[in-house]
Amino acid sequence: MSERNIYILLTDTGTWFSRMIKIYTKAPYNHASISLDEKLEEMYSFGRKVYYNPLSAGFVKEGVNHGVFFYKKDTKCTVYKLVVSETQYERLTNNIGRFNSLKDQYRYNLLGIMAIVVNKRLIRKNAFTCSQFVASMLVTSGIHHFEKYVELVTPEDITKITRLELVYEGKLRDYSLDKNNVYKSPLFDYKQYNANV
Repeated sequence: MSERNIYILLTDTGTWFSRMIKIYTKAPYNHASISLDEKLEEMYSFGRKVYYNPLSAGFVKEGVNHGVFFYKKDTKCTVYKLVVSETQYERLTNNIGRFNSLKDQYRYNLLGIMAIVVNKRLIRKNAFTCSQFVASMLVTSGIHHFEKYVELVTPEDITKITRLELVYEGKLRDYSLDKNNVYKSPLFDYKQYNANV
């Protein structure tokens, strides 16, 4: 059976909203996105649609060089790889595609953030937090099942998926691939790599 890779990105942009969340969570990263490609050319999440208006938020297609990340050049991130089956990959692609085709119907679940704080499940139609969206994509695609309701999943919970492989941690602007598809990352020993080439 063939396998594919998907990528989960956790970020700390340093916006006032992320700083507010960090006061409660004490976690290093408080925004989650999911991507189908290793270059992170297209990432999907729930967040700001317009950088200067945090209240205009919903389903967003993110990129390293546009949106919030374009304005927040010092965004810190951690990138995880997750190996999935071809069937799971196709389901995930279709699920994201459905959100994208109906993107104007979705909004950010601000009340859901408050519900997480008091550990109370809150179901709102067509409204998601970033981590709720990523968790929903993993669950509905048959990739992972969480021990809690997806409405209560935090970015920190996502990092506890045992099959995740950490491939990069550092500034998002420095995340790149060289010609050999080796991550230019603090986690990679280039001296050892060059000695073996």
